[in-house]
Amino acid sequence: MIPIRIVGAGPGALDLMTLRAFKYVQKAEVLVWADSLIPPQIAALASKDCERISTSSLTLEEILTLLIDRYKKGKNVVRLHDGDPCLYGALSEQICGLAEAGIEVEVVPGLSAYQATAATLKAELTIPNQIQTIILSRAGGRTGMPEPERLKNLASIKASLCLYLSARHIKKVEKTLLEYYPADTPVAIGYRVSWDDQWLKIVPLNQMAATSIERGLIRTTLYIISPALKQTKNRSKLYSTSHSHLFRPSS
Repeated sequence: MIPIRIVGAGPGALDLMTLRAFKYVQKAEVLVWADSLIPPQIAALASKDCERISTSSLTLEEILTLLIDRYKKGKNVVRLHDGDPCLYGALSEQICGLAEAGIEVEVVPGLSAYQATAATLKAELTIPNQIQTIILSRAGGRTGMPEPERLKNLASIKASLCLYLSARHIKKVEKTLLEYYPADTPVAIGYRVSWDDQWLKIVPLNQMAATSIERGLIRTTLYIISPALKQTKNRSKLYSTSHSHLFRPSS
């Protein structure tokens, strides 16, 4: 039998889906999708005969029951997540629950919001001799954070910091970040990046909370805090005339 496909829809735009995700959604007989986080145009890719089940009001147990039931009926089932299901997608518990029922799963990656945001800004988040690390994380909130991963510890590295699921806690986030990053550090605030109603702006760190509150941002928002968002001419060695490698030996 065809395994249940857990598919990343990407950040929102149809043409930012992977070819595999596009194909699987089109062929789905049952589409169990995160309707509050994915544009309806993506669910509309499925055939008119496809059963579409929204998950915004469902618990994990209810979702698993639906997936298992439709799979056992021989249906081609696609579980559609926003972005990349491997990031904050409750992927592990779904796979474990399906494994207990003896059901195989295929996971299809998706482009994540931090990548779409950086591309929209024409920004590189890893700059030679300045920043070589990208951190993907979130504010603690109700989920909490392991002690080593608390925001103060991540901020102390001063890398390119991408924060998901943090808009509701933005005042506390800004206060913590200002202890480690300069107040004028650029912050990209992206709301529903690549959707039709996308809003994206770079502000100084000390205006991150005020801007978020003014815009009424409480969900579907990503923050990228990074000195790399400043324009720079720092060059890597990759294309330097002074650097040789396997495909370009020194003369």
